[in-house]
Amino acid sequence: MRAPSSRPPAPPHGRPRLRLATGEWAEAVGGAGRSRARLAEPGECERQPPPQASPSCISCQNSRPLRGAAAASAPAPTPCPASREPGWTRGGAAGVPPSLPEAATTMFSCVKPYEDQNYSALRRDCLRRKVLFEDPLFPATDDSLYYKGTPGPTVRWKRPKDICEDPRLFVDGISSHDLHQGQVGNCWFVAACSSLASRESLWQKVIPDWKEQEWDPEKPNAYAGIFHFHFWRFGEWVDVVIDDRLPTVNNQLIYCHSNSRNEFWCALVEKAYAKLAGCYQALDGGNTADALVDFTGGVSEPIDLTEGDFASDETKRNQLFERMLKVHSRGGLISASIKAVTAADMEARLACGLVKGHAYAVTDVRKVRLGHGLLAFFKSEKLDMIRLRNPWGEREWNGPWSDTSEEWQKVSKSEREKMGVTVQDDGEFWMTFEDVCRYFTDIIKCRLINTSYLSIHKTWEEARLHGAWTLHEDPRQNRSGGCINHKDTFFQNPQYIFDVKKPEDEVLICIQQRPKRSTRREGKGENLAIGFDIYKVEENRQYRMHSLQHKAASSIYINSRSVFLRTDQPEGRYVIIPTTFEPGYTGEFLLRVFTDVPSNCRELRLDEPPHTCWSSLCGYPQLVTQVHVLGAAGLKDSPTGANSYVIIKCEGDKVRSAVQKGTSTPEYNVKGIFYRKKLSQPITVQVWNHRVLKDEFLGQVHLTADPDDLQALHTLHLRDRNSRQPSDLPGTVAVHILSSTSLMAV
Repeated sequence: MRAPSSRPPAPPHGRPRLRLATGEWAEAVGGAGRSRARLAEPGECERQPPPQASPSCISCQNSRPLRGAAAASAPAPTPCPASREPGWTRGGAAGVPPSLPEAATTMFSCVKPYEDQNYSALRRDCLRRKVLFEDPLFPATDDSLYYKGTPGPTVRWKRPKDICEDPRLFVDGISSHDLHQGQVGNCWFVAACSSLASRESLWQKVIPDWKEQEWDPEKPNAYAGIFHFHFWRFGEWVDVVIDDRLPTVNNQLIYCHSNSRNEFWCALVEKAYAKLAGCYQALDGGNTADALVDFTGGVSEPIDLTEGDFASDETKRNQLFERMLKVHSRGGLISASIKAVTAADMEARLACGLVKGHAYAVTDVRKVRLGHGLLAFFKSEKLDMIRLRNPWGEREWNGPWSDTSEEWQKVSKSEREKMGVTVQDDGEFWMTFEDVCRYFTDIIKCRLINTSYLSIHKTWEEARLHGAWTLHEDPRQNRSGGCINHKDTFFQNPQYIFDVKKPEDEVLICIQQRPKRSTRREGKGENLAIGFDIYKVEENRQYRMHSLQHKAASSIYINSRSVFLRTDQPEGRYVIIPTTFEPGYTGEFLLRVFTDVPSNCRELRLDEPPHTCWSSLCGYPQLVTQVHVLGAAGLKDSPTGANSYVIIKCEGDKVRSAVQKGTSTPEYNVKGIFYRKKLSQPITVQVWNHRVLKDEFLGQVHLTADPDDLQALHTLHLRDRNSRQPSDLPGTVAVHILSSTSLMAV
């Protein structure tokens, strides 16, 4: 697992620098490594391109060169374990939180066969011909092991029957203790599997029909050497079919394996995942967040503990713990790691027992009651604690609350039993959350987004749209403009509009690029450096943006598979612009937007109003005008102040602001955009006072909005609606106006 270590100094002001995945700030030298950088604000100088960097902060590399020679072995069915209830999980109450079908079931939909391989049809065909399945798309050859490199020690592909006497899918159920990392550096994947194993509702989706896939001693002829597993990839669930031939050296599995020599669920899941990635070597140095999302269809949120200063900020730490507790209790998956900056730091063991550059699975989050007997109950003193597991199955934390620590004397025996505390070097241990924030540098939360209306928990509305960065000679059709550094091409990127319909709403946004496979033919599949900006725009915008507006939020730019942002935004209309860091790169992406109420998210495809057959009869816009009503002052007062709002009207179109309560100096901050055919007809801005029975008119102003008017900001007196001799009314309104004969100016 590869992860950056010490906190780098902040970059100097002025020229922004890129923060590499190693945590350092550096000038860029080109390439497409795992770097990340915050987007420059308008007016800041340009950023440099992402440098070639090491794998991302939740990754792993512990590879030893291997060479393979395929050797398929003779099949034979063997006895299966004694009967078990579906979903039986080892570890008791401490190891298995309750199943959460509400969130989980909404994340799983119809499943698509990967590479058009239908598991049922292939299995029936093998049983009919009485042969064991051999996967032609992922053969037992070196091509399934490596995408580059030369052969090393001879690898023999063996079926489970040739590795042990009684192969089983599960031995005594499934547990996070089952897994051990092999010779490929994929502790990130093993950590994700450890988290998965503690969630019955999730692993039964990843491992479908587990009873049918188990070895059955009573039906030896029903075994066909074929398995299938479900993963969420790029917006849909795929069913990946594999055969049971596994790579070995000296009759030992060389990759992920179980404590029990005859348990194979983790090795088979890993093989299916390697098939998706292109080969086993492609799993060397990856991202835990990707695996967590692939197992759940959820949304991963990375948290930098060092940058957020959670170790010293108790308020922020407590808020983060509550969020983690909520994610865990609702079926989500979590992992943690410590950054490693240099190669020497990789997998270096600290004095406290933790390992740098290594992914740990979070297997429990809870508030632990301190004290004994009734005193503990009435005292109600609780400690925020996290249980973690090292994928190696050994090397544990040796600080406070470690397995043999005297701190456990503060906890009653019944509480310790409930927590599943053990005194053995099994790789699993407890830490206080304060120590987690002090010693770990990164946490990844994978949230299961609940979209079920039949739920007691918060229900989210999801908008899911596929898009692409594409190249075209015509700037109006080009969709690969790069980030805001490239101002001439930035607005050529894809644009998506959505509405926040509550006074304030939490918005979750995730962009994911299509996963890249690593094969000998195509080489290493590199991710693009991607990110996105969110702009607050006019309430009635229907066409693409062509100029900068208020930036509501922005993500980091990083060459990981997905980028996530959680933000709170006020009511209004917004445009998301997903981009690659540099212009000219192509690729597909998936945009997911979660809001409390439907956001009507959609792509903006047109730059301006289209010409139609009615344009010659009804006319075509000659002018575009953006009206930004900033606020008002001196409005007609009442004992409690005015509850005012504004309406902007133009040629039958209108925009209304939210009500500003109890003030005679409201700040509306509302914008409208109008494509005008009747240039002589003014734009009207009206101010109203909201009342229970009937709203009260407070005044209006007329705007000519001449494109030759060089004064953009106007403060105008309110007037009545007398068309012949309008008189002044109390109050003024501040308006910013932008007009142009070019319909693509705003």
